[in-house]
Amino acid sequence: MTTTLAFENLLTTGDPAPVEWVNRDSAAPVVLLCEHAGQAIPQKLGNLGVSKEVRASHRGWDIGAEAVARQLADRLQAPLILQRYSRLVIDCNRPLAAPDSIPPHSFGEQIPANLNLTAPERIARQREIVAPLNAAIENMLDRIPRTLAVSIHSFAPRVADESRPWHAGFLTRADQATGQAVIDHISASRQDLQLALNQPYQIDSDSDWFIPHFVEPRGLAHSLVEIRNDLIRDETGAADWAQLLADAFTGILETKP
Repeated sequence: MTTTLAFENLLTTGDPAPVEWVNRDSAAPVVLLCEHAGQAIPQKLGNLGVSKEVRASHRGWDIGAEAVARQLADRLQAPLILQRYSRLVIDCNRPLAAPDSIPPHSFGEQIPANLNLTAPERIARQREIVAPLNAAIENMLDRIPRTLAVSIHSFAPRVADESRPWHAGFLTRADQATGQAVIDHISASRQDLQLALNQPYQIDSDSDWFIPHFVEPRGLAHSLVEIRNDLIRDETGAADWAQLLADAFTGILETKP
């Protein structure tokens, strides 16, 4: 397989659109985003030079996040944006200048199609996948006044020799009150769950995009939700977490002016 390709347009007939809307016209005060919902790869990139197992693993997408996000949108009747392409193609929750925006490797696995990319190849991925997502996010946040912005992600329970004991984490930088309120709501009914602020990751302008670039400047209440992916691999687990989050966010919105 050729690992560096020269072309003007990346996406062709048969490739899915990068953005899928759910409840697009909803005027709900809460908005939802799932940047790592999909596993799609543009036809021109083949299989990126990696196995099906790698593409289907946490390296390629956030397992279970799409199912939780869809069910949460249904329960809240809130607008949701899903991003369809694998984060191995380009990670839409990274600044374009971040080293892992188009990752040369992921959790120790080399991604051959991402090595030695030319400037036009990088620009094509940015222009045809990231730019439409950014435009959709701006539309969702600015067309109708919003109060709360939530991004749904999942994380692997173990990375290398590191065990991650949390069932879910709620990431924030400027709005810890919202993350703590979600924890308090869920813990009130599910004391068996280990929940944490800013675990297993922390928000940083050099490595995160949605919250630093879109949410914080607008002063919105927010949380980036990270759910351990072994808890949401099946329909039952996804439904359970969607209900827990729906109840928590409903309670939070009821307390806001």
